[in-house]
Amino acid sequence: MKQDIYTITKNVKLTDDVMLMTLEGDTSAITASGQFINIKLEGKYLRRPISICDYNDKEIIIVYKIVGVGTEQMADLSAGDKLDVLVGLGNGYNTEKSGEKPLLIGGGVGIPPLYNLCKKLIAKGTTPTVILGFNTAKEIFLKDEFEALGVKTIITTVDGSYGIKGFVTDAMKELDYTYFYTCGPMPMFKAIEATAKTSGQYSFEERMGCGFGACMGCSCKTKYGNKRICKDGPVLEREEIIW
Repeated sequence: MKQDIYTITKNVKLTDDVMLMTLEGDTSAITASGQFINIKLEGKYLRRPISICDYNDKEIIIVYKIVGVGTEQMADLSAGDKLDVLVGLGNGYNTEKSGEKPLLIGGGVGIPPLYNLCKKLIAKGTTPTVILGFNTAKEIFLKDEFEALGVKTIITTVDGSYGIKGFVTDAMKELDYTYFYTCGPMPMFKAIEATAKTSGQYSFEERMGCGFGACMGCSCKTKYGNKRICKDGPVLEREEIIW
């Protein structure tokens, strides 16, 4: 974990309520896809945890949804503004278990961390398939970016306005895959658990106090005892989760 001041170089809308922000600064504390950052905002007591969508040796890209006063404040920031950020939090995904044909499943704002994961899996010689789930066509984001990586990208919408009508599990049923990685809301996780044919990893979304394991506010029960989503997670393996 590293705390530092980062400079915003981009903060733009992807949809009506989804933003993409690029932060310039030290990224050496990031060791795996699926880790997150924790942003301090002026006047707010608690930091805002946001998953890392992508990064390189000098930039971090995050994608976040405007859902409350904190993210509204973030959306009003401009290029050149500075942010106090904790970087390199959480455990991230383990790509060593992917097999040759991993399946990546994202729902809504759970989609961003799968982008860098997809790049890592391609780099190690696998052939990922990606399922992105939304409620309606106007909510779709990062579709073009995944397709630009050359991977099969399947879109589902609950209302059928784009792609497959239904949920991510409707797209999963006919696919052949060796392992799965997912991030999204709990109802989606429970549906995936009832559908998945292989082992996999779930990245949990959870309210956090400190973001680095001190406050114990995001503890959850597993088959191996209590784990903190912010430090021992957010990624947990299918076999250890108690639903």
